[in-house]
Amino acid sequence: MNFRQLHQGPALLKIANVWDAGSAALVQSLGAPALATTSAGLAWALGHADGNHLPIAEHVAAVRRIARIARVPLSVDSEAGYSDDPAVVAGHVMQLAEAGAAGINLEDGAGAPALLARKIEAIKAATARAGVDLFINARCDVWLKNLAPGRAVDEVLLRARDYAAAGADGLFAAGVTAEADIAALVAGQPLPLNVMARPALPAPDVLQRLGVRRLSAGSAIAEAAWGRAQRAAEAFLAEGGGAGLYDGAAPYPQINGLLNRG
Repeated sequence: MNFRQLHQGPALLKIANVWDAGSAALVQSLGAPALATTSAGLAWALGHADGNHLPIAEHVAAVRRIARIARVPLSVDSEAGYSDDPAVVAGHVMQLAEAGAAGINLEDGAGAPALLARKIEAIKAATARAGVDLFINARCDVWLKNLAPGRAVDEVLLRARDYAAAGADGLFAAGVTAEADIAALVAGQPLPLNVMARPALPAPDVLQRLGVRRLSAGSAIAEAAWGRAQRAAEAFLAEGGGAGLYDGAAPYPQINGLLNRG
């Protein structure tokens, strides 16, 4: 099943976001139907802060390494495209597609929604010329950045219609958690809805009943890995390698075996 078809249900597409080839091999081994990167986790792994600071050449090289491992469709978080020029963004995205991306996330952030729409139009034109089928997931940051207090649903629906008209294939309402808001987003716009894991988010079976098509971990798994690594390093530096260093660790043969099969 290709990446576009995975958004058509009936099952909820669960995306356990990865940040390098090793994490991709791990998640893939657990039976995930698709892979997707976390921009934060990938940037951190390459020594950069999240937030459109990642040089495109480094990003493309990282995606190529993940694609070498991937046996399922791969989507790439391309942040805001690393430029405000739609033509430049389209060029960047085409590099990611050539490296192995079957889909992308592209966010509006705190910028003008019309700018994201123009970026989407430029990408659709570039992919059409190249004969590439690329799933464009338009990430709307209204909740994440608290851009429309008291009217977030209405604002996201306005943006979603513009993004759909520009050629977006999915809507990522990052940060939404309330059932009523999720239901309104599903009913009020035509794109498959993607939400992001949050402590207050309804359970997956409820999300599926509401009509959500995709659930993303975002940077949560990468953050968990960093937290585990921090605790392990602290234990080593304090104790020189006590039993706590090994608590919950994956065995070396398991990890190495995943990459041997890659």
